[in-house]
Amino acid sequence: MKQFFKFVLATMFGVFLVTVILAFVVVGLVVAASGEKTVDVESNSVLHMAFTTPITERTPNNPLAGLSFLGLNSEKSIGLNDILANIKKAKNDSNIKGIFLDESYMTSGQATTEEIRNALINFKKSGKFVVAYSEIYTQGFYYLASVADKVYMNPRGMFEFTGFSQQITFLKGALDKLGIEAQIIKVGTYKSAVEPLILTKMSDPNRLQVTSYLGSLYDHFLTGISKSRGINKDSLFNYANSGRVQFPEDALKLKLIDGLKYKDEILDELKRRTGTGLKSNLASVDLDEYTKSKADDKGDDDGSSNNRIAIVYANGEINGGEGDDNSIGSERISKAIRKVRLDNKVKAVVLRVNSPGGSSLASDVIWREVAMTKKVKPIIVSMGDYAASGGYYISCAADSIIAEPNTITGSIGIFAILPNMQKLFNDKLGVTFDGVKTGKYADLGDISRPLSAEERAILQNNVNHGYDDFTKAVAAGRGKTQAYINSIGQGRVWTGTQAIKLGLVDRLGNINDAIASAAKKAKLTNYNLVSYPEQKSFFKQLDGDVTSQMKTKMMKSELGDSYRVYEQIKGITQMMRIPQARLPYDIVIK
Repeated sequence: MKQFFKFVLATMFGVFLVTVILAFVVVGLVVAASGEKTVDVESNSVLHMAFTTPITERTPNNPLAGLSFLGLNSEKSIGLNDILANIKKAKNDSNIKGIFLDESYMTSGQATTEEIRNALINFKKSGKFVVAYSEIYTQGFYYLASVADKVYMNPRGMFEFTGFSQQITFLKGALDKLGIEAQIIKVGTYKSAVEPLILTKMSDPNRLQVTSYLGSLYDHFLTGISKSRGINKDSLFNYANSGRVQFPEDALKLKLIDGLKYKDEILDELKRRTGTGLKSNLASVDLDEYTKSKADDKGDDDGSSNNRIAIVYANGEINGGEGDDNSIGSERISKAIRKVRLDNKVKAVVLRVNSPGGSSLASDVIWREVAMTKKVKPIIVSMGDYAASGGYYISCAADSIIAEPNTITGSIGIFAILPNMQKLFNDKLGVTFDGVKTGKYADLGDISRPLSAEERAILQNNVNHGYDDFTKAVAAGRGKTQAYINSIGQGRVWTGTQAIKLGLVDRLGNINDAIASAAKKAKLTNYNLVSYPEQKSFFKQLDGDVTSQMKTKMMKSELGDSYRVYEQIKGITQMMRIPQARLPYDIVIK
C-alpha cells in the first residue's frame, strides 16, 4: 500500500510538473511572438501574396499562428481586413515596386475573392506591376490572377477552365436504412435545406433557383475575365463548354495566360522589374509580415477621437449564446451593436455580414439591435460571401445594404426538422419506450415516435408565424409590401446582382464603399475606425482550440474523404427542433 501511494503521488507530481512546464513554454512563446519587432521593408521590394489557407473576415488573434504545438498545427492565416489594408498601403509605399501573386487555391468565397481582385485593380492605378504565377490554376485563383499585368504558369502545370457546378449530397437513402424519418415543417417553395433528408434528387423549384444563381455567378466570372484579358465573353464560354483548355499550351494559345515559365524564370523577371541584379537576391515581403511594417496605418482608433465609425463583424452561422470569430452568437453580436449604439463617439456603424443564417430566434435578437441603432445613427450593411436567410434577416433593418455582385443572399424562409427515430429504436435496436404525461402535448417533440396531425399543425403554425415576422421585418426595412417580399421570398436564393433588381440590396460594392457611405451619411470627413466585437485573447481561445483540433484531427483520420459528409450530417442534427432561417445547403462552386 505504501508503494502504491508513492506511485500515485509521484504520478500526480509528474503531471503537475509537466503542466507547469507547458504553461511556461506557452507563455514564453506568446511573449516572444507578441514582442516581434516592426518589419523594415527594403527598397525595390515585391509584395508576395499567396493564399493557401481560408481567408477569414479578420486576422485571428493568435500569436502562435504557424507553429506546431503538442502535435497540432496552428495555421498562419490573414484576414480580409489586413489583406485589403496591405494592398492599399502598398499602393503608396515607395519601397514596394509591385505585387507577386504566387500559387494560391482561393478556398475563400467568391465575394471575398472579388474584394481582393478589385483592390488589385485599384493598386494598378499607381503604375506599379502585378505579376501572377502558378503551377495549377483553379478557376478561383485564375479569376483573381486575370487582373495581373502578366499571367504565367508552369509549362507542365494544370489549368482549370470548365465552368461552375453545384453538387448536393442527399441522405434520404441512408436515413431509410437506419430507420429514421425526417419530419419537415417549412415555409418557402425554394427553402430546400430539407431536401437532402427527404429526397434523392433536386426538386424542380430547387433546380430552377440553383440554375438561376449559378448562371448569374458564372456570367459575372466570365465578364470579369473578359474585361481583364480582352477576350470576348462568348468565346470564353465556348472555351469552357467545349473543353478547349486541356494543357498549358492551350491556355497560352487562347490568350488566357501570357507565358509558360518555370519559377526561376519568374524570379528573374521580378528582378528585372525591380532593378535588381540577376545574381542578387530579390527583395520581397510576405503579406502577413507587411502588416507589421512601419508604413502600417490602418486608421484604428487610439481612444482619443470623438468621431468614430464602428465596424461590427458578424461572421458564421447564427445561434444563441456567445459564439466566436467564426460563428455568430446572438448575445455577443447584439451586445456589440448595443455598445456602439450607446457610444456617443461612434457616429456611424458598418455591419459586416458574412453568414448563411441559422437560428431564426437568434437572428431576430440581432435584428432588433440593428433596428434600434438605425433610429439614432446611420448603420450600413456590407455583405460578404453570404448574407442569406438569417444573414439577410439581421441586415434588412439597416439604412442601406451594399453587396458584391457574387454575394449569395435572399433565402427568406423558415424551416424546422424533427426526426422520427421509432423504426431505428424499435426495429434496428430493439428499444421501446413507455411513460405517462399530464397533458395531450406534454411530450411534443419526442423523437421516439411520429408526430400526430395535431402536433404537426402546432409546429407548422410556429414556423408560419416565424416566416410572417421575417417578411414583415424585410418589408419594413426595405420599404416594400409584405406581399411583394413574400413573392420574392419563399426561401429563394439570389446573387447580389439579382438582389439589386429585386430591391433587396441598394448597390454593389465592398466594405470600403460601406465605410464611405456611413461617413457620408454621418457627415464625417475625418474619423477613425474601430472594430467590434472585441476578439478573444489567445489564452481564452487556447483550451477550446486545442480540444476542437484534437477532435477534428481524430475524426478526419478515421473518416478520410467522408469527413465532409459527417460535417453535413452534424450540421443537420444541430438544426433539428430549432426553427432555422438559413441557406438550403453549403454552396461550393467547383
